[in-house]
Amino acid sequence: MTAVRVVLADDQDIVRAGLRLIVDSAPDLTVVGEAATGTQAIQLARQAVADVVLMDIRMPELDGIAAARRIAADQDLAGVRILILTTFEVDEYVFEALRAGASGFLGKGARPAALLDAIRTVARGDSLLSPAATRGLISRYLTLDAGGPGRAGTSDLLDPLTGREREIVALVATGMSNAEIADRLTLSPLTVKTHVNHAMTKLDARDRAQLVVLAYQAGLTIPRGRRAP
Repeated sequence: MTAVRVVLADDQDIVRAGLRLIVDSAPDLTVVGEAATGTQAIQLARQAVADVVLMDIRMPELDGIAAARRIAADQDLAGVRILILTTFEVDEYVFEALRAGASGFLGKGARPAALLDAIRTVARGDSLLSPAATRGLISRYLTLDAGGPGRAGTSDLLDPLTGREREIVALVATGMSNAEIADRLTLSPLTVKTHVNHAMTKLDARDRAQLVVLAYQAGLTIPRGRRAP
């Protein structure tokens, strides 16, 4: 089995050294490069043919958010997934990273096993967003945008979706897993996954995290504590 190729991006040498020890301890993962800035992370993602970039938000020269945005916009790096490391699991920078194209985030206090599982998760093309983190993060910060959910120019974002796809995307945006959605709608998990994949394709969403952002931008899901316009 081919190992998942990981680039580590953090401006602290000791942090990168610790991450390398953890990642290289897994037989199915391998570190193929280390970067101290966002610019270096982009270069290494291309040169080392990375599958996943494990990246800190706060870095000199080019921060993790800007680096994530450039990686996501580069067609040559379309297969590269970005996992953001953060000191605080829910903050405004994390949300901006998700909007920029990151597939998920993980607190720096996570256990080694959780870190390895997180890398595997985003490498598969899934997003790393817990239900609690999804609700808290999106509800708190997306509504700070001018106009909030359903603002002008976004209401037609989901026009390409079928009624069933809209229903499922709305549940995805609440943080529910495919299995939970399947149970709620009396469908098989495979059917739910198919609908989610179709929705991502139609909306040109890189992954589930981007699907959540689009759902809130379009006003499909209204954050708790906020009334629909």
